Amino acid sequence: MIAEGTARTMLAAVLYGSEDLRMERIPIPGIGAGELLLRVGAALTCGTDLKVYRRGYHAMMLKPPVVFGHELAGVVAEVGEGVTKFRVGDRVLPLNSAPCDNCFFCRHAQQNLCENLLFNNGAYAEYMRIPARIVEKNTLLVPDNVPLQHAALTEPLACVILGLEASGARAGDTMVVIGAGPIGLMFIHAAQLSGVRVIAVVKREDQIAAAQHFGATDVVQITAGVDTVAAVRALTGNARGADVVIEAVARPATWEQAVGMVRKGGLVNFFGGPPSGTVVGLDTNRLHYGDITLKATFHLTPETARTAFGLIASGQFKSAEFITRTATLNDVPAVFKRMMTRSSDNLHDIKTAILPNGGGTGQ
Repeated sequence: MIAEGTARTMLAAVLYGSEDLRMERIPIPGIGAGELLLRVGAALTCGTDLKVYRRGYHAMMLKPPVVFGHELAGVVAEVGEGVTKFRVGDRVLPLNSAPCDNCFFCRHAQQNLCENLLFNNGAYAEYMRIPARIVEKNTLLVPDNVPLQHAALTEPLACVILGLEASGARAGDTMVVIGAGPIGLMFIHAAQLSGVRVIAVVKREDQIAAAQHFGATDVVQITAGVDTVAAVRALTGNARGADVVIEAVARPATWEQAVGMVRKGGLVNFFGGPPSGTVVGLDTNRLHYGDITLKATFHLTPETARTAFGLIASGQFKSAEFITRTATLNDVPAVFKRMMTRSSDNLHDIKTAILPNGGGTGQ
């Protein structure tokens, strides 16, 4: 809880526009019926946040000026009227969204496409308000043995789990994952834990070891003069291609390569989303006569959030190894500036955990 006599202000990272992130003291949010006030224990950096920082907005998730960040876990500081599932002092994981469960898409078991999907941002702060719908539908208790910064990995992993489930990969299948950023590495690791053989396609030399560490049995590096598609197909039986290909880079060239890497009757999941208006060229003959399924998945559902959290809580998922740096709340603007430029200083970074309260008890 907030100590009596404490000024009702907090430190927060506020996004004003493209690459304009400012540390400010702002009022601690008030809460209403059904809501929680969370003392943020850990907030994680994310590729989506980096895109928002670069562009200065996100059409669906936020409108500046706004407190930034969406992957977090923390400790309940205040409980709104009517909340019975949580108490002050509970360690909890609030997801960054919740569906309405009433619209067309929710009624068709597609909650990730909910017409009234409620998003919540504000993780890079000392405190965060959790809306009633998220409290009710998408907030989980965190066991004492699970560090809060590990629990905060649930949101991106839940998106990956939805992608895997929608792709239909089974134990013994061969899957190609194009990309070795945080999401690509999560796909590699989650697929490997499911008994799927993974071929990783990476760009940089330093990504080879990371892909292997998280479970890739083979790695193909994209290099000038090398036919990446042929190199991948050569690693599959009779060079027929993979059962499933996951594109996690979001570039037209890799979308097109993904279709070349899949076998007849296989599936391609275009998980990486290029900017609006991007156009790709696909071989329609290969698609039609190869009976190839093209799929894309977006966001998560409450069910995949629980599956992801169970994987993290079980200890099977290498959570600690996805968090390669820690930083204070005041460091947030510098962290995002560093993320904008790839250098020897951050080559091996996957995620940075922002610890507003210094990483002490309860983290």
